[in-house]
Amino acid sequence: MPKTKAPATSRYDAAAPRWGDKMRTLGYFDGYLGLLSAQRPRADQCSHVVDIGSGTAAFAEAWIAINGAPDKLTLLDPSRAMLERGRNSVRARGVEPQLVQAMLGEIDLEPADEALAAHVLEHCPDPSAALGHIRAALLPGGRLHLVVSKPHWCNAIIWLQWRHRTFGRDEILQLVQGAGFSVEDFYSFPSGPPSRTSMGLLATRN
Repeated sequence: MPKTKAPATSRYDAAAPRWGDKMRTLGYFDGYLGLLSAQRPRADQCSHVVDIGSGTAAFAEAWIAINGAPDKLTLLDPSRAMLERGRNSVRARGVEPQLVQAMLGEIDLEPADEALAAHVLEHCPDPSAALGHIRAALLPGGRLHLVVSKPHWCNAIIWLQWRHRTFGRDEILQLVQGAGFSVEDFYSFPSGPPSRTSMGLLATRN
């Protein structure tokens, strides 16, 4: 018998046709470009990137625009509709991704050099466990590019639809460090909705 979809996954399936355009209109794609541009480049060429909770792959697409095509790109998301649109987005940049339809922690992923995770942790019932799964998806010394929702009245409006949570700076620092990462830097989005709803950080797996 096929597994019943979670209600949130069904909502993401329904939102998928408009999701990519919405992310651009609200400034999240440009925000991801800014975040990745501000981070130091790796000394070696990255070979495998995984976008966790990829949606329509805006974060992965920004990665390709800033860093070039990786040897391998994995998109992980529970929504098949989101994954298909994400594949189309990165294909337009010359990359053929591997699609993995699953929730974080449901399947073992091939460890990657870089993990992208934008607005995923706030939807997980146990953020510490989720960060542990992300750590397991990284090679030693691998980097996590994390974007989370922060306290702001705009997120109270978003909560009405998605029932997500927010994280203060000290709280997310403690969670990421407790999961076995060293936090290298925080990033403040400079403008638009991302400046009000989100904060970013770069961390390395210990």
